[in-house]
Amino acid sequence: MTHGKAIATVSGRTIAETDEYEVVEGNIYFPPSSVKMEMMTKTDHITHCPWKGAASYYTINLDKTEFKNAAWYYPEPFEKAKIIKDHVAFYKNIVTVTTE
Repeated sequence: MTHGKAIATVSGRTIAETDEYEVVEGNIYFPPSSVKMEMMTKTDHITHCPWKGAASYYTINLDKTEFKNAAWYYPEPFEKAKIIKDHVAFYKNIVTVTTE
């Protein structure tokens, strides 16, 4: 677990903020409790990573704008990735993630 502030914003609005997070392959994984889930909608999109497992996705909803499959998480990660179970990461070309 990394300590320090991490904030995720899209279109100037904060969608996640935490003082503890995980970093895996250069991505910040936010604990689920730090994500504004009221702005997220689960999708049917799934991708597979050979060492982390199956990733599920969220669409980010801001008013009338949708950012489809812009966030992902691992609901049942493989053993080596269990530390990021249910943690949420965001595509950097859509969401700005900053750390302090």
